[in-house]
Amino acid sequence: MKTIRWGILSTAKIGMTKVIPAIQNTPNCEVIAISSRNIDNAKLAADSLGIPKAYGSYSDLLADPDIDAVYNPLPNNMHLHWTLEAMKAGKHVLCEKPIGMNAEEAKMLLQETTKYPELKVMEAFMYRFHPQWIKVKELIKQGSIGEVQNIHTHFSYFNDDPQNIRNIEETGGGALMDIGCYCISIPRFILEEEAIKVFGTMNIDPKSKVDSLSSGVLEFAGGVNATFTCATLLFPFQRTNISGTNGRIEVDVPVNASPTEAARITLHTASGSQEILCTVSDQYSAQAKEFANAIINNTPVPTPLEDALNNMKTIDAVAASAKSGSWEML
Repeated sequence: MKTIRWGILSTAKIGMTKVIPAIQNTPNCEVIAISSRNIDNAKLAADSLGIPKAYGSYSDLLADPDIDAVYNPLPNNMHLHWTLEAMKAGKHVLCEKPIGMNAEEAKMLLQETTKYPELKVMEAFMYRFHPQWIKVKELIKQGSIGEVQNIHTHFSYFNDDPQNIRNIEETGGGALMDIGCYCISIPRFILEEEAIKVFGTMNIDPKSKVDSLSSGVLEFAGGVNATFTCATLLFPFQRTNISGTNGRIEVDVPVNASPTEAARITLHTASGSQEILCTVSDQYSAQAKEFANAIINNTPVPTPLEDALNNMKTIDAVAASAKSGSWEML
């Protein structure tokens, strides 16, 4: 097997505008089918992106024997069900973040994968595949900023559409689930360890009933902590600062790095500030390539489901802390 043939579950915007074109531009990948609950929508999507097959249901797509792997960008409350259905159909699965609605769902998925050891299942945290994060981790391991003591991430956008799934409680909406998951994933990725305890606060929007602004503190071993704010009703902005005993690394666009422009990180030390431009890269394509390689070579996926479970546990703990007003242990 040299090329992985993909099927896409739904015509979600992220798939149509970012992920599908990226997969199509990946040498070891080919998108051969897309599905929707409405066949006309599926055909329209297929025509617009040059996809050979269109299906009017997710089940019909999963029944296609020509499909090796599926990309699941469905709403959060549908991640678990359709990932399980895809596995039952013998498909590898790249599932959008967060992996489920809560840690219990993530744990259930992890347990189910033991029944299908031949299948690869991974949570789609695409930012981890961008060269800028490879460079950041390299700088830290070289001791460029000394010992890391704090990681702070801000991620916000403005979306007050009541029909958008990000503003609907039942579909797993809210700032923490949609973009706070990145703010929690980033320090875990950098430190390569899990938080010991967390504290969270949430502002619940009176109209949507989901959190429009959430902030949190993650405490790691040795007094290292990570802080974040994520919001869905603020001016769009994202930034990560990693502060150490001898310097600081600033990542301009930590999550949605442009696929056509060089990403910029800045290293600040006592010697001055050094701007570093990273290789232009489509992180969605890089993610698809590495996932496909894991299938082709039968090697572990770059991000194991244990990581997805631990990220979900931390999200749950931040939400629980916001309700209780006290620290939550992990």
